[in-house]
Amino acid sequence: MAAVARRKERLDELASAFPGQVLPYVHDVHVYADIPAIFQKITGDLGGLDLFIYAAGVMPQIGHREYSFDKDREVIEVNVIGAIAWLDQAALRFDNVGHGALVAIGSVAGDRGRLGQPAYNTSKAAIATFMEALRNRLHRRGVKVVTIKPGPIDTEMTADLHLRGAMSAKDAARLILIKSRRSGEHYLKFSHRIIFGIIRNVPSPLFRKLNI
Repeated sequence: MAAVARRKERLDELASAFPGQVLPYVHDVHVYADIPAIFQKITGDLGGLDLFIYAAGVMPQIGHREYSFDKDREVIEVNVIGAIAWLDQAALRFDNVGHGALVAIGSVAGDRGRLGQPAYNTSKAAIATFMEALRNRLHRRGVKVVTIKPGPIDTEMTADLHLRGAMSAKDAARLILIKSRRSGEHYLKFSHRIIFGIIRNVPSPLFRKLNI
């Protein structure tokens, strides 16, 4: 397998933990122009590609009365533009060969426009729509297109949020791999499907009063 990230030391740790099983590639997703060449090198080094997962994302802390274009732009550049740049490469390859699984890590945050993280919510809603469009394009080619919508996950990005009942990253990764076998949008827990199905249908005037 191949792993792509911007922090070389983390990649080296991963490669050392799985000798001969992980090929590490250093890349900053902001450098969009480099993505086609890196993608081609990865597929060449691997001798093919069956599964592609885009999991990069940022969620800066935003005050309830803060409106920061710099922070919002960073979210869109990483969570949306970077995702599309990589997903387009994988989609083109899978379209040409007629198989593969294309996975993007979305979020339940994209289901509604919550007051706490406007840009982050927007980025995840955008990815959900983009992946739906790819799914509609690629299903006739036998390509699986999967949008994962995790709830609270215990990661470095969420460490300061003090989330209750957060799923471990290891458990989330295991479920993501299982759910990558079937096209569509997938929550990681059945309870999330029910809870967020209700939240999606709460009328806007009432949703505003919920302060979530």
